[in-house]
Amino acid sequence: MHPLETYLRDLLEAHAAGVPETTHYPGLRTLFNEIGSKLKPKVRCIINPKDEGAGIPDGGLYTRDQLPKSGDPEPPLDTLPARGAIEAKPTNKDAFEVAKSEQVAKYLKRYRQVLVTNFRDFVLVGLDGDGKRQILESYRLAKDEESFWNAAVHPRAMADREGERLADFLRRVILHAAELAQPKDVAAFLASYAREARWRVERHDLAALAALREALEQALGLKFEGSEGEHFFRSTLVQTLFYGAFAAWVLWSKEHPPSDRKAKFDWRLAGYHLRVPIVSILFHQLIEPTQLKTLGVDEVLDWAGDVLNRVDRASFFEAFEEQHAVQYFYEPFLEAYDPALRKQLGVWYTPPEIVAYMVERVDSVLRSELDIADGLADSRVFVLDPCCGTGSYVVEVLRRIEKTLTDKGKSALTANAVKKAALDRVFGFEIMPAPYVISHLQVGIALQQSGAALASDGKERAGIFLTNSLTGWEPPTGPKQHIIAFPQLEAERDAAEEVKRNRPILVILGNPPYNAFAGVSPVEEMGLVEPYKKGLVTEWKIKKFNLDDFYIRFFRIAERRITEGKPGAGILAFISNFSYLEDPSFVVMRKRFASEFDRIWIDCMN
Repeated sequence: MHPLETYLRDLLEAHAAGVPETTHYPGLRTLFNEIGSKLKPKVRCIINPKDEGAGIPDGGLYTRDQLPKSGDPEPPLDTLPARGAIEAKPTNKDAFEVAKSEQVAKYLKRYRQVLVTNFRDFVLVGLDGDGKRQILESYRLAKDEESFWNAAVHPRAMADREGERLADFLRRVILHAAELAQPKDVAAFLASYAREARWRVERHDLAALAALREALEQALGLKFEGSEGEHFFRSTLVQTLFYGAFAAWVLWSKEHPPSDRKAKFDWRLAGYHLRVPIVSILFHQLIEPTQLKTLGVDEVLDWAGDVLNRVDRASFFEAFEEQHAVQYFYEPFLEAYDPALRKQLGVWYTPPEIVAYMVERVDSVLRSELDIADGLADSRVFVLDPCCGTGSYVVEVLRRIEKTLTDKGKSALTANAVKKAALDRVFGFEIMPAPYVISHLQVGIALQQSGAALASDGKERAGIFLTNSLTGWEPPTGPKQHIIAFPQLEAERDAAEEVKRNRPILVILGNPPYNAFAGVSPVEEMGLVEPYKKGLVTEWKIKKFNLDDFYIRFFRIAERRITEGKPGAGILAFISNFSYLEDPSFVVMRKRFASEFDRIWIDCMN
């Protein structure tokens, strides 16, 4: 049973008996304890804790370490609830008016954070940077007392409708007073807000964004069709908003060191800090005032901005810039924000040891098999990760280039040589805005650490492009499609297609997605695997076969680019599942590989 359903049943029982609101307290306590028991550290709600000098609040939120291990369940004297106090009023009271009361002001002075509730509204009150009272967030189960009790008669229905959003809100309440320094904790907050924003977006007609939708389809070479395509588009919008704000905050922080405690980040000015044109234009389109009002997410972005402003930036960037951005930030964000889309697009974190090993193997094979003495550091070696995600492979290739140049004798030119590689010959393609943003951040951080940061005026950018890797490799059969309303999207598409059609890619590596995703499968994509079906029925007598997994399409793109394109040689290094090695469906694919590649190495981790 969902905690909200339990809560409503407890309240209904007391309400039916006609007893005072204090009998609702056990239900409130149970609700918080259900949510708090799944956090680290665990948090418990104590009803009517001891008076700590500001009167006795109706409840307090204590971390596990504040409570005795056994015996008295009450916290010791002089122990303030680490996660704030609770003030509860009857369901006929206005919680927002109570939040303005002198009693709440006294609690705020002592406890720093107060959750005011009338059991149907939850209003989190805190202090702003100047010590003034501020409503941090709020959540409403019903607009008035009558509608609340009418809805509560059907507790399971209300739990199905409101349960996860309320649980998300209460988790944020409990964690709001916690120290916020680790990337994974910041990611959890932003993912929670992003889920709330997505919920709001999904309940609005996006007709006003039709032009942007069409432009994105043209730029990415796909169609947002069916329920999955619609979900992808809306999820993309929300990811762009939150990762755009996050990326701007990271860049803003470079200009305002942690010692500058008075500096405050304003997400509404994020566009000024975003240096990747495609992200900037998407962000600007979405934060246009009428769009925000339509989408209903400006309030949620305000909450997210407040959270970013209370991050311990010194501790955060110590972890974030030690190459932990992916596993401690993006991975937790997407897993919490949209696990279904993550699974559909095969977005899985690749351990850094695997990435480093694959890059080292490629570097070694370049030297031993293709007689390129400097491996990846040779200026003739063009590299592509066609599914770059958060940029782990791109960054590792740049590190390997730097190591080779350093081993030859580090000079003032080494850092610039690494930057030139990042700009001109080490490329990444990505279809989802969130990892695309992170990949640009990671490359920017890596270059900064190497001593050759990208120009702050935005005139330099890494060779990472927002594009569909499975389309655009051949010139169009008809006239070129222009994206007149969004020239930045057209420029991004054209730059990606320049790499696809004209750069002499020598190395293709990465971790392609595995699952087929029906929402983004145009005709050009579907035709990729046709060569692997040739003769399956007539020659091999295989009548049932499945070649739809995404990774097969990426294999075909790489095979075609290396064996049929310029320079007519190269290295393919992918992580994949191993069905293509033994399943009868892939016999033609195996035969092609055996005849077209001079060497094949397989490291089977099973």
